Amino acid sequence: MTPLERVRYVRDHIPAEGLFAEKAWRIAPQPFVLSARHVELLEKLGIVLNRFNNACNLLYRQSAAGKVHPWVAALLDAGKPAELIALSRHEKVKGQVPAVIRPDLILTEEGFAMSELDSVPGGIGLTAWLGETYAALGESVLGGANGMREGFASVLGDGEVLISEESATYRPEMEWLIGADRVRSVESYTASGKPIYRFFEAFDYPTLTAFKSAWQPGQPLTAPLKPYLEEKLWLALFWSRPLQEFWRQEIGEKGQKLLQGIIPYSWVLDPAPLPPHAVIPELGIQSWSEMERFSQKQRELVLKISGFSPLAWGARGVFVGSDMSAEQWTEQVRLGLAEFAEHPRVLQRFVKGALAKQDYVAENDEVVTLTGRARVCPYYFVANDRATLGGVLVTHCPSDKKLLHGMRDAILSPAVAEPVPA
Repeated sequence: MTPLERVRYVRDHIPAEGLFAEKAWRIAPQPFVLSARHVELLEKLGIVLNRFNNACNLLYRQSAAGKVHPWVAALLDAGKPAELIALSRHEKVKGQVPAVIRPDLILTEEGFAMSELDSVPGGIGLTAWLGETYAALGESVLGGANGMREGFASVLGDGEVLISEESATYRPEMEWLIGADRVRSVESYTASGKPIYRFFEAFDYPTLTAFKSAWQPGQPLTAPLKPYLEEKLWLALFWSRPLQEFWRQEIGEKGQKLLQGIIPYSWVLDPAPLPPHAVIPELGIQSWSEMERFSQKQRELVLKISGFSPLAWGARGVFVGSDMSAEQWTEQVRLGLAEFAEHPRVLQRFVKGALAKQDYVAENDEVVTLTGRARVCPYYFVANDRATLGGVLVTHCPSDKKLLHGMRDAILSPAVAEPVPA
């Protein structure tokens, strides 16, 4: 088949109901090609991230009980209602961690840079459809043709997806994947006793009257209602000096080294003053106010709201310092410090992804080569404490975009491994 024929095949097999409400993307005749090094990393990463999630859960529980580092639980509970904190600490959910893991990985020459670890991800149905469709074209997609469908079934069983009005954009992909009768509105939920995939944010919980009265701890729910596990602050806590031995013990030296290679250095934007002789590691400053005088080059940093906020998902609440004026940057830094008690921020090194090429077919049926940067999102499904790679969604964005996310100008495709030389 020609590139145009392949793209027409993909277009013709988009479900009639669509996959994303009112969303469009560019279609490539071929999947995105990943090097053997990148594929090897993806194959190892799921196991390590599952250990990391379990370690985060353990650390929080020990901290909340006053056994170790009490400041950790206090930081992660900031801004959350007491009823949700109590629910997240309930004895019936103490060992539960997300059964679906999706890191957002920026493709680099050396490997990846992880900008986020999402435990309530969208794109599951889309990635399943992409994998099945390109596999039908003869492509050996990572995770296999049915990896996403089988992986999601392994964690959901005969259960249901509860989706909020805020997340309605993703409803079509879930209805395509498991059937419209198993996708229910969380705002009108009545108890069924079936396992649940939670497609709503933890910060919505206090307003979900029907769900609050119908669901009880112990009923299977993934991701569990543990907002502390959904904080971006974990990327900074991973680098915290007092916690290094804990991470080594819980995820192993190899796992710790792997994560050190993909998690950009990160900080908690904490307004607590430092002693006169101390400096903030890596930045070499004594006070956050010194960042206000940073040059554009020094501002190659990303500032994000950590978690329990409507601004903490998608590209909202994310600010790239080098892409802002000094005045705008100063305003966001000061706001972050002022809101620390309710909405902590995490500061992260900005990693510019490697340039990559991929063809797509434009609306005039012309084959065009996009030179851009890619966000690679592997989906891992955890069953019996074993993480399995179900598939990979690649969002390939034009090179002038600083934030890599789904957009009309991006190519969405599955991934394949580069051919092994003969």
